[in-house]
Amino acid sequence: MISTFLVAFLLPLTGSGPEDRPPKKGWDSARFVKPADAELRARLSAIQYDVTQHEGTEPAFRNEYWDNHKPGLYVDVVSGEPLFSSLDKYDSGTGWPSFTRPLEPGNIKTKTDRRLFAARTEVRSAHADSHLGHVFDDGPQPTGLRYCMNSAALRFIPVDRLEAEGYGKYVPLFEKNKSGAK
Repeated sequence: MISTFLVAFLLPLTGSGPEDRPPKKGWDSARFVKPADAELRARLSAIQYDVTQHEGTEPAFRNEYWDNHKPGLYVDVVSGEPLFSSLDKYDSGTGWPSFTRPLEPGNIKTKTDRRLFAARTEVRSAHADSHLGHVFDDGPQPTGLRYCMNSAALRFIPVDRLEAEGYGKYVPLFEKNKSGAK
């Protein structure tokens, strides 16, 4: 109990909270350590915390990215691990951002979710273990999958910010798409 008090109330006073750290650029799985719960509560909005840490779901059609059509990457809001590309995003009509496949399959994991009295496949980030959403087999080709994600679990990085934010290795994906190739 005392250690929880120390983390939640005294840590911010020591100058070692998230706001005192330089922003992390890009994604490096070797460097990532999931922040303590108190830090996540301080850093994330209430909906981001509920979705990522307690398998919450945000409202359909009232979330940040369901209708985003800009080119770029979607990364885990907790870790920054790259998850999805706008090149694989489509309008599923559900009111949540939907993708046909993950950008980096090693950055997601799935498990069976039986919370709504039916088996669904939950999608989580591999390194931060954030709840992202669910995957269904009713998506378009080429995969036939619909990765239905919560915007609150994601952070969008537009193409023109990829290099500056440490995700420059993904820029060529979008350059190929401009020329008509994939």
